[in-house]
Amino acid sequence: MKSPSAPLSRRGLLAGTAVASAAAVTATVATAPAVAASPVRAALPAVTHDGIATARLAAPAVLEPDLHERLGAWLAFWSANSPRGWSVPTEVAGQADATGEAFTLHAIRVVVDDQPVDAFVAGRPDHAHLGTLASLHHHFGQVTVIAGGGLRVVDSEAGFTGSPEQVAFAFAACDRLWGVRTARVAPWRHLVGHADSASRPAWAAFTRTALRRGLRTDTY
Repeated sequence: MKSPSAPLSRRGLLAGTAVASAAAVTATVATAPAVAASPVRAALPAVTHDGIATARLAAPAVLEPDLHERLGAWLAFWSANSPRGWSVPTEVAGQADATGEAFTLHAIRVVVDDQPVDAFVAGRPDHAHLGTLASLHHHFGQVTVIAGGGLRVVDSEAGFTGSPEQVAFAFAACDRLWGVRTARVAPWRHLVGHADSASRPAWAAFTRTALRRGLRTDTY
């Protein structure tokens, strides 16, 4: 189905949305003398949203504010690394869970030569699917491929944790995007030039490059 949205400049999306880098999995907390516990800030309630960044949602989604903000940063990052001939995303299809703490992505639509195009589709296992998976791993610490190819994210700090989902993604990316078959858990250190493949910079570099290879933009 054609999208009624007119093409938007990528600059317009990036001006309104900060591009977030991958964050550490955990923070080291120094031991300190016992002090009175600080008040715990109550979680903000989930809110119904009609869009993510400048893209409309195909159906409204009830999302927690932190998750909605992180999704906006992710979509700006995905768009900034997409082909120059694509508009910024005009529509995102997905579904939030009942609590608003997770979101499953099904499609991203852009405009190319005045025509709406499905740049990512959950049921289409092409390079763009793997590249989009990489972009989510860049911004979220918990990403799962569900039945039918949907990509489910939970609001979580980005970084390499060694989870089965991350390792499976790394194997698939090395194989399909680089043509490197391996049985080792950490082959990507050779691909991004980092000795410590589990470090924050290495994981961020690997997922960013995998996104660009998946969307065929690694040449510029």
